[in-house]
Amino acid sequence: MTDPPATLAEVAAALGAGRHEEAIRLAGSILGERPGDDAAHELRARALLALGRIGEAERDAADAVRLDPDEIRYRELLAEILSASGAHRDAAGEYARLARNDPAQPAWTLAEAGERLDAADGRGAAEAARRAVRLDASDPRAQLALARALTAAGDAPGAVQAATLAAQLRPGDPLAREALADAHWLAGQGAAAFAEFRALAAELGGADRARTIRKARTLYAASTGWWGRLILAIPGLFGLALERGWVGVR
Repeated sequence: MTDPPATLAEVAAALGAGRHEEAIRLAGSILGERPGDDAAHELRARALLALGRIGEAERDAADAVRLDPDEIRYRELLAEILSASGAHRDAAGEYARLARNDPAQPAWTLAEAGERLDAADGRGAAEAARRAVRLDASDPRAQLALARALTAAGDAPGAVQAATLAAQLRPGDPLAREALADAHWLAGQGAAAFAEFRALAAELGGADRARTIRKARTLYAASTGWWGRLILAIPGLFGLALERGWVGVR
């Protein structure tokens, strides 16, 4: 006597409990009975994504989209998987398609801007971010996305303006402050950028702190003389000098 086929509810329960291998097995049993079950493809894709099996997850998500092209959830999932695989242009295209179908929804437009930025397409990112700003100019996420995109595109005045607005709309936010520092750097305002990088390095931890120290180091290296180069040459000394305020940029 064979076991009865699994149900979507059982797959979802396994997925929700973090039993990803079980969810994959159960979804596979459903698809063995009903190869055209788009929801089973979706659930298996989510379980595969959670396990880092990106290529398999993409195939299942693409099958779910093929079987029901109008289901927003499937397209969002496919975009997420494409992003995880490094296919940022393709992910941006999926988010752009979602945004066109619901132009009043800023999340997809902002996601598109982020993916285009990750694809090193500063101009495309700026176009998407401007659409988000037109939806709501008081949205700090939109202004921040625009600031980052314009910085990547080399538009210093526009980047400073957008980053300043983002920082005003979200006072003290480290991401907005870093974007403003990046914009000041692009605009040739090295002292202002360096001061903000130093402040952020003192406040942040982990990868965020390391990133701001790298930026401060790069900015300092471009403007220093022999004494500064000596500081940079000794491992660990620049970080200490930055923390103590011994180094600066004019």
